[in-house]
Amino acid sequence: MVEYSVTMTSSDQTRPEFCIIFELIHEGASVLDLGCGDGDLLALLQEKKHLVRAQGIEIDEKAIYRCVAKGISVVHGDIDSGLPEYGTGSFNYVILNQTFQQVKKPDTVIQEALRVGEKVIVSFPNFAHYSARYQLAIKGRAPITRSLPYEWYNTPNVHFLSIADFVTYCRKKEIGIEQAFYLGNRGRIRLLPNLRALLGIFLISSDISSKR
Repeated sequence: MVEYSVTMTSSDQTRPEFCIIFELIHEGASVLDLGCGDGDLLALLQEKKHLVRAQGIEIDEKAIYRCVAKGISVVHGDIDSGLPEYGTGSFNYVILNQTFQQVKKPDTVIQEALRVGEKVIVSFPNFAHYSARYQLAIKGRAPITRSLPYEWYNTPNVHFLSIADFVTYCRKKEIGIEQAFYLGNRGRIRLLPNLRALLGIFLISSDISSKR
C-alpha cells in the first residue's frame, strides 16, 4: 500500500476529500459516482477534468433534481441491487464518496464497483477516531464527530467501520490498495491514522500487481 501527497487549490473545493479525489482522476476520464448526492463532486470533475463520460446514481429524488439543475447525468437507482446495466470495465473510475458505510450490502456494492470500474475510489468516516472511542468508552454514548455528525436516531450510516477494518477487508477479499490518504481536523494525517484520522480515502482495484 502506497501513500502519496496530493494538493489542489481551487475555490470550488468545498469538502476536504474533494481535493484528493480530484487529483486521483486523470484528465478526460470516464467516471461513475455511486450515491452522487447533489452532484457537487461530479460537477467539479466535469468542469475541471473535462470528463469524456460522467454519470451518477442516486436514490434521493430531491438530490437528483439538484444534479439535473447542474447539468449532471444521473440515474435514479439503488446501488445495493448491483449494477447489472453496466458492463465490466465500463468506467475508468467508480467513486463511493462517503457512500460505502450507508449501503445495506457493502460487499456487493464494492465488488460491483470493482467490476464496472478499472479503479475505485472509496472514502468513509473512521469510526475508530480517538474522539469516537472516548465518547463510547467514557461517556457511554453513541459518538458524534466531524465526520460522523449525526445523532444515533437520524444517521444515514448503516455500517460503522474503521480504517483498520477496511484494510483488513481488502486483504481478505484480495483487493489491491494502490493509494491511501487520511484526513483529520487540520489536514493530512500520516501517523496512527486509525486513531487520529476522521476520514479514510482509498484508491483500490482488482489488479493483482497492486495488492499489498
